[in-house]
Parts: sequence; C-alpha cells; structure tokens
Amino acid sequence: MAAVLYSFRRCPYAIRARYVLALVGLRVVVREVVLKSKPEALLRLGGRSSVPQLIDCDGQRYPESLDIIFWALKHSSNDKLKEALWCPKSVRQNKIMAWIHYNDRFFKHWLDRYKYADRYPEQTEVYYRQQGERFLRRLEKRLAHSRYLLADEMSLADVCLFPFARQFAAVNGQWFESSEYFYVRSWLSSFVGSDLFQRVMTKWSAWEEGQEPVYFPPEKVEG
Repeated sequence: MAAVLYSFRRCPYAIRARYVLALVGLRVVVREVVLKSKPEALLRLGGRSSVPQLIDCDGQRYPESLDIIFWALKHSSNDKLKEALWCPKSVRQNKIMAWIHYNDRFFKHWLDRYKYADRYPEQTEVYYRQQGERFLRRLEKRLAHSRYLLADEMSLADVCLFPFARQFAAVNGQWFESSEYFYVRSWLSSFVGSDLFQRVMTKWSAWEEGQEPVYFPPEKVEG
C-alpha cells in the first residue's frame, strides 16, 4: 500500500514536494486536486485543506511541503543523496532553512502580488516586481560563486526555491530573459530543463473518488 499525495500540478509548494519524492525514488499515489472544487476525501481530513498533503500507510498526515520532504528523506534508502541534500552538519542545515524561510515568508509575499497585481491595486506590477528582485539579487550574488546556492552540489535550498523563482520568471518571461540575472537564469534552467522536472510536471486529470490509483513518479512522461 502506497502513501497518498494530494497535489496541484502548478503549485510551487507541491512541485518541490514532488521533486524530492521523485529525486529519492519514493512512489506514492497522487491525487490531483482542483482548488476550486476540492474532493470530499481531502475535506474529510479536517483542518487545513490546502495542498500538498500526504497521508502515509499508517494514516499519519503530513500537511506541509516541508513535512512531506523530510518524510521522503527519512524513508529513502539513498543515504548518499540524503546527505547531499540535507547534510547532517548543523551549520549547513541552518543555512538551508534560512534560505527556505526567507523564500516562504518574504519572496512569496511579493511573488503573489507581482503575479496577481490586478488584485493588489495599491501598487503597480513593476513595484511588486522590484520588491521581489531584492531576493533575485541575493540569489544572483550567491550563484555567481557556485553552481548552486550553498556549493557546487545541489541542496534542499535549491530544490525548495526554484519553483518559486520559476513562477516569478513566468509572470513576464521577456523581461526575465533580458534581465541582469544571468546566474539565476542558468540555475533555474538546470532544473526546468531536466528530464526529472518533466516527470514532476506530468499532467493528471482531477482525481475522483473510486478511480484507479495513479502513481507518482510516473514511469514515463505523458502529455
């Protein structure tokens, strides 16, 4: 029996959770959620009904993307990969979490306003983009010295941040491609241009009660 992952394909939190699951090779049953019409099975769990959420084989609930990521690392048998992503040295872990927390608490705030500027008429789209660029400049400065944020090897910081940078870049792709953020573009391309990312972004129909299980990661990309 596999764990069940409630997901939404384009959600950056869900993307980073699926990316780690695929990276460490853990297979789950994926249930694609339509946010405007959430399934009763998700609502019956009670509490927050956002995605992603994972229910393991024992019925334990993991309601946040980071909860799912650490569950995946715990259950992965690939010790070398786990150490590379989440080195046991406390200093490195502190740096990883500092990047993730800044992304989730501050960059996401401006990203939402930049992406949906019409919903926040207090300021212009350009203003919101400029606030988000403060984070891009921090990324650019780091990536000018190494392939990834903390070293030349990928860590959880990179995995957890790139889906949000991708969403920011997509608001105005022409602007982003001509912007000063050369190293950010290269770093982002290394993720979104990979075969693994194509598997992570497989398209599914909305899940319905009683349907045959759909497994993630898929053996091959469809659609």
